[in-house]
Amino acid sequence: MAPCNSRSGLGASAAVVAAALLGVGDLAGQTRGYAPEHYYDLVVVGDVAVSPDGANVAFTVTTVVEDENRRHREIWVQPLSGGRADGNAFPVTSSNEESSGPRWSPDGSLLSFSSSRGDDPNPIWFVRVRGPGGEAFHIEGVDGAPVWSPDGASIAYVKAPERETPGDADASPLEREGWIAPDAVSRTLDATRFDGRVVTSMRYKQDGRLAFQPHYLTREKRQLMVVGADGGTPTQLTQVAFDVGNPVWSEDGRVIFFTGDERQDDELDSENTGDIWAVDINVGTVRRLTSNPGTESAPAISPDGRRMAFLSSPARGSQSDLLVAEIGPDGSFRGEPANLTADWDLRPGAPMWSADGTSVLFSAGVAGDSHLFRASVGPAAGPPTADRVQQVTRGARRLSSFSFSDAGDVMAFTATDPVTPTELYVGPGDGSSEQKVTGFNDGWLSDVTLMPAEELTWTAEDGTVIQGWMVRPVNFRQGGSFPMVLKIHGGPHSAYGNTFFPTFHVLSAAGFFVLYTNPRGSSGYGHAFQYATRGEWGIVDREDYLAGVETALAAYPEIDANRLGVSGGSYGGFMTNWLTATTERFHAAVTSRSITNWESWWGTSDAQGLTEYEFYGPPWEQRDLYRRLSPISYVENVTAPTLIIHSEQDYRTPIGDGEQWFMSLMKLGVPVELVRYPRSSHGLSRTGEPWLLVDRLERIRSWFEHFLIRNPPLRRAGAESGRR
Repeated sequence: MAPCNSRSGLGASAAVVAAALLGVGDLAGQTRGYAPEHYYDLVVVGDVAVSPDGANVAFTVTTVVEDENRRHREIWVQPLSGGRADGNAFPVTSSNEESSGPRWSPDGSLLSFSSSRGDDPNPIWFVRVRGPGGEAFHIEGVDGAPVWSPDGASIAYVKAPERETPGDADASPLEREGWIAPDAVSRTLDATRFDGRVVTSMRYKQDGRLAFQPHYLTREKRQLMVVGADGGTPTQLTQVAFDVGNPVWSEDGRVIFFTGDERQDDELDSENTGDIWAVDINVGTVRRLTSNPGTESAPAISPDGRRMAFLSSPARGSQSDLLVAEIGPDGSFRGEPANLTADWDLRPGAPMWSADGTSVLFSAGVAGDSHLFRASVGPAAGPPTADRVQQVTRGARRLSSFSFSDAGDVMAFTATDPVTPTELYVGPGDGSSEQKVTGFNDGWLSDVTLMPAEELTWTAEDGTVIQGWMVRPVNFRQGGSFPMVLKIHGGPHSAYGNTFFPTFHVLSAAGFFVLYTNPRGSSGYGHAFQYATRGEWGIVDREDYLAGVETALAAYPEIDANRLGVSGGSYGGFMTNWLTATTERFHAAVTSRSITNWESWWGTSDAQGLTEYEFYGPPWEQRDLYRRLSPISYVENVTAPTLIIHSEQDYRTPIGDGEQWFMSLMKLGVPVELVRYPRSSHGLSRTGEPWLLVDRLERIRSWFEHFLIRNPPLRRAGAESGRR
């Protein structure tokens, strides 16, 4: 439908002016583009798992159930033949249940998945793929995501051991277990009446979990369990004082490797202290294979069982690398691990071995893309080499969730680009070709006009090349006049790129140019680029954003320089506040889950370690820096009408910062609105309730339409022309 004019009370003559500003004669032309409600049609594909024999690929399909304001997840299977689709994909789990996380047994006959069903306490289910499928069933003793031994005889998983129920339930209600810290000094007269919390842990809140967290001392640690593949009573192999994660079997089934951080309960530990461990399944002896400083993770065993690939991050902010170590029959390392990516400047993802054991595969972000890479390790009996990393897949897109058959001849993954949501692709393991095998979004996309992303680059004062992209308005015409919105990503060490962003298309459909960029501080351009903003947040990248705006104005003369908006979330929200407080370049702003005051943010967030590293210490050690880099220090300079969007249970960037910005702009007389979303955390724009997420899209669109299209800023006498 056409945008409603009643919000600003536009009459007939004002509507004609608005149409001229849009660059078209018919406002209804906008409806060809992506509207906020199209989010309800969006289907997301993920959790890809190719069966060992390459005959099937399982994956999770996530849809939106609009009427019930929720997402729904099912497991689907696509039959394959010769590495290509053979027939149509079909769901293997019930449409009435939520299911995710598919995993195959070694012989490909069973598919496991996670699904919480009714009052059943066991979320792990299995279905038979060969022969009659039948109903999903449990395997006795398996109630954690299964990891089969290479011979398929045993299943390992991690789970917190069952706790004994307190004898006096009335004295310690289970629904309030852990609300009173077990190491608290203060006491209450009546624990049955007290329904508050006594906190002695810094981890009493965690973003993404709306409820406050019980004290960590009241929670059992996840341990490694093993049970026969036919079911039975599980054996607990570990009794360590930390959570066990990521179990991996040795090739001969004698050892299970896992990850864990023995200092996980040390809340003042700011170092990388995770390690790789091993346990002998017959004796139960636990050994630590790696040593600190540094965190080692994501172990992967070579097909011949003689080597382990893993990731290593020596310290926060340091270069992460892919290492390979020789391992003995008992699982211990032999000699020093070899660094496969020592001369490679990007950040490798979790490793996977090639079927012949001559290389390690992993994904990595590269500029605005994400692709599969291969690092050669030489002959099976020889030492790894450290100078050969090759890109396997290519294209202006982002690939993820790679999975391979045992023989390595079949590969499956998801892919997205600026005009295509995620879909499933299959092809040979060498990446020489591929086939798109799902088209869940094809139907509704056929009725929507989406503008492609056009790459822009410019050079910073120090010679660094900055990459960005422009999405034109759906109703673009040469010689017209259009507003532009600069979109800023979060992180700060994340990156925009060639992927599908609904917000960009909503704004494009409403008549805006949309510029999005990866300034210094973004990932995917090398380690030095990623940490170039350390200690200078908002200063170094401010230069890149403003230069990007000037580049866009020069490249697209249809952009009206007097109608520029800026918007971002998280770090992008901080940067939105910073730009409107330190420049006069922007005429309207939308700031989401933002930071305005680094000192107050530090005291209320669940992620203090971020600024303690980036700002070289806590606030009392770097008080001047915290204040100098806080937008609130310059709020009196803001003139841009600002919409503030914040989630009430955002524990990463708590809502108090949004409230400070709102109160300041109100007192300053700047047009401002604060939108508070209930039942929502920091991830509202990605994983929040569908109704709230779509409402957010509409509010962003309507705010910019009001201030940049229907009620544009008045040109001051003597000001330069809005067109460049």
